[in-house]
Amino acid sequence: MSSVRGQGVPDPEHALYLLRQMLRVRRLEEKCIELYSAAKIRGFLHVYIGEEAVAAGVMESLAPEDAVVATYREHGHALLRGVSAASILAEMYGHAEGCCRGRGGSMHLFDAATRFYGGNAIVAGGLPLAVGLALADRMAGRQRVTVCFFGEGAVAEGEFHESMNLAALWQLPVLFCCENNLYAMGTALGRSESQTDIALKAAGYEMPAWAVDGMDVLAVEQAARRAVDGVRSGGGPHFLELRTYRFRAHSMFDPELYREKSEVAQWMERDPIRLLQSLLEGAGQLPEKKWAALQEDVDAEISTAVGFAEAGTPEPVSELARFVYSERVDGGSTGTGSDTGDGSGKNGAGKHGAGKNGAGKEGGA
Repeated sequence: MSSVRGQGVPDPEHALYLLRQMLRVRRLEEKCIELYSAAKIRGFLHVYIGEEAVAAGVMESLAPEDAVVATYREHGHALLRGVSAASILAEMYGHAEGCCRGRGGSMHLFDAATRFYGGNAIVAGGLPLAVGLALADRMAGRQRVTVCFFGEGAVAEGEFHESMNLAALWQLPVLFCCENNLYAMGTALGRSESQTDIALKAAGYEMPAWAVDGMDVLAVEQAARRAVDGVRSGGGPHFLELRTYRFRAHSMFDPELYREKSEVAQWMERDPIRLLQSLLEGAGQLPEKKWAALQEDVDAEISTAVGFAEAGTPEPVSELARFVYSERVDGGSTGTGSDTGDGSGKNGAGKHGAGKNGAGKEGGA
């Protein structure tokens, strides 16, 4: 398993940046739990606490033109891809200022401006989408990479095998990132898979694949850069099994009866934030005042985002039918009923119906 433990801090400033990125995700997720408990956020909520090193490390390897496809546990991925915390929280509030105008919520974050294509609530549902995006780039001759995040539970789905097979057959520019946190909802990996070495399973599709210490952000970044470089240089699909762990329950509705508290406590000793913090402190790169200032800065960002979400507005009822059909550049609709007054073909927001503070030119629905 790929790891850089014991190798020191090669670039202290960059390591501090990675620490900040992970802390941003942690504080956002902690705030989401608080807001959910206060009934400000409704529906389902799946937080990323404990797994921050995966998103932080992988995102650093990507270029702006690359694409990202994620799961329903995607708040951290969206944030680190460049979707603002304000836009994310407004979306969870169901407000029009959210990245999907409040129509997607926690599990369906989307932002075309940063090429963040979900937020997909179906287990393994993002895999075929990633293959399609990579195929489009291949056919257009673009030097882009599509990164697809999914949990180890997706390995039991047919879409996983179909997507892996097609990506390998067609040598598509896609990086598969399996976030192996050991539990598919409440099912332990060993209870659903006869072969629990996911990287070995992926290698069966004739693509480079290896396991990485998903609690070590430096190891994740190193592995991701190697994999992305391989994909971008024409080496076909690559696969990373990122061995990580979620510290919280599967969702806010999960009674968490399938694992022992002692197991969770043991994994929490390898908290990715604490690991990097300790490394930097040991190297003399993170004095107490600097750490306190970093935390204050992140807390201020999240506080501002909450204020933005609180001040948001629900979409008016007149807009409910909007985006049933896609909108043309001239503000019309490609479907029927664009001039019936139902709102589906009027008041286009941006080039293809982009929402406020979120999706940019190509869409916010």
